[in-house]
Amino acid sequence: MDDDQPPQDSKLTRSKEAWARSGKFLTGETSRPESERLPPGQHLTRDWPVLDLGLKPDVSREDWRLRIDGLVSRPATWSFSALLAQPQSTPVSDIHCVTTWSRYDNHWDGVLTRDVVLAVAPRDEARFVVLHSYDGYTTNLAIDDFAHEGALLAHGWEGAPITAEHGGPVRLVVPHLYFWKSAKWLKRIEFVAVDQPGFWEERGYHNRGDPWGEERYS
Repeated sequence: MDDDQPPQDSKLTRSKEAWARSGKFLTGETSRPESERLPPGQHLTRDWPVLDLGLKPDVSREDWRLRIDGLVSRPATWSFSALLAQPQSTPVSDIHCVTTWSRYDNHWDGVLTRDVVLAVAPRDEARFVVLHSYDGYTTNLAIDDFAHEGALLAHGWEGAPITAEHGGPVRLVVPHLYFWKSAKWLKRIEFVAVDQPGFWEERGYHNRGDPWGEERYS
């Protein structure tokens, strides 16, 4: 299946690009104690808000495929059953969206990204990953952030399959960074030597996205 192209000029895109230009939501409070659980500028919600680029891919578990390639020794293409054949984990983590909401204690089911790394054996020159989604969305991560503790390819949330609106059948979850880095509808993981900024990173958003450093914008 070819990548769909995300909308380049949607109302959401224009609004968020304007936020980046104006520095909306920035507080400047980047030195809170480590014991503080809520990052600066964030507020708690019990819901899980839905944000996307206006395209909602309809990909069944039967049709879903994940390609893992680039600078790896053992490239792979996983079906959903192949994903389930990998070591399974059930981490619990908080998530923080750049639009200022945070949600505590999310229970996930899936495959830790550390186990993905072990399965495909990145070559020495691989330093970054590019995440590709079924809606054409991309985002970038350093390998250390991709394989951070608690990061995973998630297929379950709160004891049920992740729904399509939240990026199912499989999405990335990187809880220590703002949630735009946790690509929905995951289709491809590409290991590369040179960093390649993704959709929001090319539109004024920070290349890394650490909530505690309030790295919202570039």
